[in-house]
Amino acid sequence: MSEIFKVNVILIGFMASGKSVVAKRLAQRLKMPIADVDVLIENEQGMKIKDIFKIYGEPYFRKLEKEMANKISRIKGVVVSTGGGIVLNAENRRILRKCGIVFYLKASPDVILKRIKSAKNNERPLLKGKMGLKGEIKKLLKMRAPYYNACAHYVIDTSEMTIEEVVKKIISIFRNL
Repeated sequence: MSEIFKVNVILIGFMASGKSVVAKRLAQRLKMPIADVDVLIENEQGMKIKDIFKIYGEPYFRKLEKEMANKISRIKGVVVSTGGGIVLNAENRRILRKCGIVFYLKASPDVILKRIKSAKNNERPLLKGKMGLKGEIKKLLKMRAPYYNACAHYVIDTSEMTIEEVVKKIISIFRNL
């Protein structure tokens, strides 16, 4: 089936929308390599994303993210899982749309909150604000939603879907291209 995928499959969306876990399962099913932008940045920098934020700040991290988007744009046939904020940069949105088919994995604030609370690693540097966890999620989602929608070729609401259902939906869309 991987012969169908001559382009990259790119997953964007808010934190805890399912990007990383769907990317892993999709890559396994399609026998394609995976590129997780956050993991690649962590490996390159030798530290966790939360530490990059703490030590160097968000602008530095966004610069690293942009560099990684450029690197990924030069490869083909890869399932790409992005960080939730990659779409904040207009150049990143342009690059992602040009180098693959972009799926916005969308989820409701309540589902995101539930997923974050149940995650083993719920260290989320951007959710440390004064509005409480749910308030911060809503605020960031409202601000980012237009960027996710502008970048996406397809939108999949993962709120009520299993990982396998999301994977099947993506594969189904590709079969019909």
